[in-house]
Amino acid sequence: MMAVSVLSAARRVCEQSDWTFTNLQLQKILYLAHMMHMGEHNGQQLINGSFEAWDYGPVQPNVYRCVSLFGRRPIQDVFGAVADISGTSEADTIDQCVAALRNKTASELVSITHWENGAWARHYTPELRGSVIDDADILEEYRARANAT
Repeated sequence: MMAVSVLSAARRVCEQSDWTFTNLQLQKILYLAHMMHMGEHNGQQLINGSFEAWDYGPVQPNVYRCVSLFGRRPIQDVFGAVADISGTSEADTIDQCVAALRNKTASELVSITHWENGAWARHYTPELRGSVIDDADILEEYRARANAT
């Protein structure tokens, strides 16, 4: 399989949450799903885009631009005619992540992604947006988390 469109993946996360997630929740779950997918599929990316290290954790900038108008409110379907990814391994990964994390608050999700040994911490510089988090570091974070449990 190939990586899926970031907006297709974002829509899937929102659908699986019954459209209850905010931008912050969406961003963190999308990042954790990307990490999980790479870890469980030999480094294969979930999405065809990169994450950046922002103040509140990893952010996928294209998704951010698409849904930022909702602020802290739940996201509505603004994704347009994006491809349906049902039946793919990517959709399965997203579904597993949403099921595992849907009851976490936004601040709990931020704490998870701010792990001191994680990829975000390696790339984050206060007041600097646009620092790309390398997929190799995200995969390394998956392995470190797996070994820590």
